[in-house]
Amino acid sequence: MKKLHVSWEQYHRLIEQLALQVHQSGWTFDALVCLARGGMRVGDVLSRIYDRPLGVLFTSSYRESAGTRQSRLLIAEHLSSASPLPGSRWLLVDDLVDSGATLIEGMPEILRRYPQVKELRSGVLWRKGCSAAVPDYYCQYLPDNPWIVQPFEIYDQMGPEDLAPRLQVH
Repeated sequence: MKKLHVSWEQYHRLIEQLALQVHQSGWTFDALVCLARGGMRVGDVLSRIYDRPLGVLFTSSYRESAGTRQSRLLIAEHLSSASPLPGSRWLLVDDLVDSGATLIEGMPEILRRYPQVKELRSGVLWRKGCSAAVPDYYCQYLPDNPWIVQPFEIYDQMGPEDLAPRLQVH
């Protein structure tokens, strides 16, 4: 399988590109919802740039084969935020759309659970060619569906005992 390795600098630039793309569209939103775990960093940065409240909805589909094989989508029962998210226009963000199942199942679920939301749009950094969903906003289209190696994935194979040698702490 082809892999796309992404540095922290590239990753953050993509988040900034997504923020700019939403801004240039002229669409405004009242709150952000990020899909955890992949969308947490994206949501955090956009929440800061736009000065909008952020909610976190935990989803999980890559649980098998050390997180490399997709299975049935699980959606948390509750959205987590410090206070109820305001307004009727929300932006849902994630890192990528792969199969598209998270957007296809997640967006209607959010609208069902939060009837005050009248408009829900989606934004991601990467849209893979195999996705059945097309987000409203995305930075890169990847027609050949590479596995994206994101900069934080180094921690997937690391334990706390690995930190001292890495940081050269004695």
